[in-house]
Amino acid sequence: MGIMNLFRRGNAPVETRAVAMGYTSDLIAARAEWLAGGSGVGELTATVQSCVSLWEGAFALADVEGTRLLTRRNLALFARMMALRGESVFVIRGDRLLPVSDWDIKTRQGIPSAYRVSISEVGGGLSETVLAAEVIHCAIGSSAAAPWAGTSPLHRASLTAELLQEVETALRDVYRDGPIGSQIVPFPEAPENDLSSLARGFRGRRGKILMRESVNVAAAGGPAPAQDWRASGVTPDIQGVMPRETLTAARGAIMASYGVLPGLFAENAQGPLVREAQRHLAQIVLQPIAMLLAEEATQKIGQAVKLDLVRPMQAFDAGGKARAFATMLSALAEAKAAGLDAAALKDAENFIDWAD
Repeated sequence: MGIMNLFRRGNAPVETRAVAMGYTSDLIAARAEWLAGGSGVGELTATVQSCVSLWEGAFALADVEGTRLLTRRNLALFARMMALRGESVFVIRGDRLLPVSDWDIKTRQGIPSAYRVSISEVGGGLSETVLAAEVIHCAIGSSAAAPWAGTSPLHRASLTAELLQEVETALRDVYRDGPIGSQIVPFPEAPENDLSSLARGFRGRRGKILMRESVNVAAAGGPAPAQDWRASGVTPDIQGVMPRETLTAARGAIMASYGVLPGLFAENAQGPLVREAQRHLAQIVLQPIAMLLAEEATQKIGQAVKLDLVRPMQAFDAGGKARAFATMLSALAEAKAAGLDAAALKDAENFIDWAD
């Protein structure tokens, strides 16, 4: 009997289980939430993609000094990763940088010491372990609880992103399913067959609206007058919920989270407003991120790296630049005539931010 049990034990069926929720699904959900905020599809909106495109274009225009690793293609990839994920990782391989699609980090005293990176390939992915010195890792929106991880602007404004998604989805559903342009046509009492034939003859029905009405039915306090043959429209009236104002406010909040002034996309935007919006995006939002990348590249490459986004992104105003240049020359000539020495002139330039 014992020998037979041994044989049965060797042929025992393998037990399989299906787990609906587990570590893998939680990890995938976390990655998706990092990318698109709480709603999951906020990144699909044209508002977010417009902001991301501005980031990409700005970094692709950047002036780079000190290295050839930061090509324009790598800078555009860096900008998109920072805009949608809040952090970016590149592996240094000789004379090129390899973008990393996913990674795990080992830290020591809160500072990354090793990475397990996944590099995308056409036929799959390559996973390997590298030291922190071989990786260029930048993050924005970090917290004290996880200083090595970043958060995207869309994640930090997930509630507004969800509102934008809901408003756009509601408007899409109204235009897709609502009985826009449909009417209820009054018709005298008649047999059901005649009414069905008449109903099938109508064209342009949307949302399965019954486009006929008896004039003898009492409703709303009394019967309809027999001479009232005017058609009644059933197009949805959504003005009460103010979809336009809500959509505009949500779009403006998302743009502001990306550092883009909402006035840049206004229909009545003029040249000065566009130039100031570009300067605001370049100086206050993107140049600090570029300096983070330059600092990280300098530390990992071993030579000084500089990135400048302000000069390439400046709005070229020929008249304004000519007046500013003439004023500067006049000031220099007056300073020379007054006998100011080089040190005093340098201090004055520092005071008005002409140090460089």
